[in-house]
Amino acid sequence: MSRHDLQPKADKPDIVRATVGWDRPLQTFFAQVFFRTEEEPDEGEALIWAGTEPGELPTAEAAIAVVAPHVDVPADLAEQLMSEMRETVGIKDGCQQAAAKRSLFGSIH
Repeated sequence: MSRHDLQPKADKPDIVRATVGWDRPLQTFFAQVFFRTEEEPDEGEALIWAGTEPGELPTAEAAIAVVAPHVDVPADLAEQLMSEMRETVGIKDGCQQAAAKRSLFGSIH
């Protein structure tokens, strides 16, 4: 799994951070936006979270689109994410990952 924490835009004081990355077991990119809350003013709560289902966000651009309204996105982020995804080609699930997928999704694919 890869993970990139991104800083909020200057005009977004309610945002703590956003995170994007690649989840190899689910074969999807993911995106999270953490909003400041009374209970979690420093850590924030992930009120936007996409990429939790297999193949949900098939491209780096799809994940970036989720967070882009809230954070500054580095120009090379999509290429970094794609490179991280390509590095996982051919890696198979371990026994525990495969069992979890069968339990959650009825399949390991």
